[in-house]
Amino acid sequence: MSTIIAGHVQLQEDVERARRALIDAGFDAGRISGFYVSQPGQHDTTPLGGDNILSPGAKETPEGVVKGVATGGAVGLAIGAATAPLTGPLGPIVGGLVGGHVGSLFSFSKMKEAGEAEKGGDGENAIPPRLTGMLVAVAFDDTGLEGKAIDVLRQLGAQRIERAKGNIVDGDWADFDASCRPDVIAE
Repeated sequence: MSTIIAGHVQLQEDVERARRALIDAGFDAGRISGFYVSQPGQHDTTPLGGDNILSPGAKETPEGVVKGVATGGAVGLAIGAATAPLTGPLGPIVGGLVGGHVGSLFSFSKMKEAGEAEKGGDGENAIPPRLTGMLVAVAFDDTGLEGKAIDVLRQLGAQRIERAKGNIVDGDWADFDASCRPDVIAE
């Protein structure tokens, strides 16, 4: 795997201008790639579409729903049993079902807000995702070329320059994973 330096630019013309500047700086034309990065969630990397089978911010949801249903169901069952002389034998059943439903809704109040770090987690939910838009990238094997690549992209106005490992062959960054968190080295 090679080192890849990539930066976000505004327009397709900026990608072409960056490609020419990188070639002029001595980088191999076949190891330069430019493409559009879609919005998070639209990369179609799973069998059902999207980026993840389970949302990273919703890992604790099933556990919270089960706790809410159990607690609400128990409370509803107790209230239904206490009112059984008035409601008959269906009172505890209906009370348990209604309580379970209300308890499951309460679990939504425990959901994290966008960008909020997970408790005891690595803060994955707080790391901003890769920007949407045009990305120009260059691959090289000589680590001494990293500074040169960064300088060329900065001079062209590239933003949010990032470092990655991968392979660009014939202008195609085949192992690019849009859903992984970028290693941003310069804003």
